[in-house]
Amino acid sequence: MGGYQVISIVLSILVLIGIKLMSSPKTARQGNALSALAMLLAIISIMLYNEVLTVPLLWAGIAVGGTIGCILAYKVKMIQMPQMVALLNGLGGGASLFVVLVEISNNLTYMAVFSKVSGLLALMVGGITLSGSLIAAGKLDRKIPQKPVSLPGDKVISALIMIAFAVLIVLSAICSNLTLLAIAIITALISLIYGVMFAMRVGGGDMPITISLLNSFSGLAASISGLTIGDPLLVSVGAIVGASGLILTQIMCRAMNRSLLDVLNGAARKKKTVSNNETTTSHEVRVIEEKINIKAPKAPRIKSVEEIIDEAKKIIIVPGYGMAVAQAQNQVKTLFDLLESKGKEVNFAIHPVAGRMPGHMNVLLAEVDISYDKLKEMDEINDKFKETDVVIVIGASDVVNPAANTAEGTPIYGMPVLNTEEAKHVIVFNLDDKPGYSGVDNALYTMEHVQLITGNASETVNEFNLKIAK
Repeated sequence: MGGYQVISIVLSILVLIGIKLMSSPKTARQGNALSALAMLLAIISIMLYNEVLTVPLLWAGIAVGGTIGCILAYKVKMIQMPQMVALLNGLGGGASLFVVLVEISNNLTYMAVFSKVSGLLALMVGGITLSGSLIAAGKLDRKIPQKPVSLPGDKVISALIMIAFAVLIVLSAICSNLTLLAIAIITALISLIYGVMFAMRVGGGDMPITISLLNSFSGLAASISGLTIGDPLLVSVGAIVGASGLILTQIMCRAMNRSLLDVLNGAARKKKTVSNNETTTSHEVRVIEEKINIKAPKAPRIKSVEEIIDEAKKIIIVPGYGMAVAQAQNQVKTLFDLLESKGKEVNFAIHPVAGRMPGHMNVLLAEVDISYDKLKEMDEINDKFKETDVVIVIGASDVVNPAANTAEGTPIYGMPVLNTEEAKHVIVFNLDDKPGYSGVDNALYTMEHVQLITGNASETVNEFNLKIAK
């Protein structure tokens, strides 16, 4: 085993350790720093191995890219982090696409069949990742409509594209090297078109899953391109990123009780079926929910929020995407500090898909220096709501909707949610009482022990803070 192979193994292990550290909020920064260091060492190792360490153009490229990365890291707000992640996924896929195109153009005299086939596969995955991620970033930034958009005959077109990919791979294996470049360019163009179709038909509510999948695609594209150019380090690191992204995708699908196939097809959850095989609308869901006997504690009388907070000992705060949109994390931090100063036991309940990407709420709350120990995942805290005096929901809807547990057939039925209705009192801060992304009216809002405060969360939470601070 050569020295470069040994270095590749060591750096791959460092990346794995970094990913392991990033699985916990307490060690996420160390994991991120370790992985970044491993990537820097990988770049230098590759330049040494290929004897291009002294090429000025490469160092200029690293300097420009590093500078842009630093600027983005400081300029991009935490609420824009999902868009940033989607963009970085796309850049990873695009890099793999260009690496393969350059490799093919530089080896027109001879290229092994294995390298041809792997190169075409890398172009497919890289192109889909690039254009799909750009569309995802546009949807997350609301530059593109959130609703799933499918072309007429979308399934037929997709099937034809898959057939075209298969034909192109076969042709690449048997064609001359001069023809290979034309095939590669055609493959890249089709992949870019398919990436747009793929991302457009995914709804905004499923974007957390889509981002995770595109992250996996970016690693897969890198790994396959590593096979094309014969670089073991690129193969191993790309495979690690691809596998970790796929695992995260599976976790997100389970958290939303969605199949990956339904997400990719832009399929909505089935509505409640009534007589004559008619389906209920989102407005009719409330009628269904009102007929369901949802057991929840009832407050003996309507109390003011000041009284509720004053009497409470255990409080759970549930952040949601509305908090991110209102950029109310600073007001939430003030609320947290106020409650703790009054001797309350305060924790945060984090739903896996509360936001636009995995860990979105964790990132926003970490930005305002809320201790990682206070951030509790759904599985850890869901049984604690029944022992809680007050739950404060800020900008969350679907992830706290009791209808997910009881209203069989509705769009969110079966999705694991936070059991906020089990608390003694619930105070909800939301822009309005309209449904979330699912289109299902929130049964929580109609319960007797729930107080709904509508308006922009940054303003309403601030007013709430002033009330309880007196």
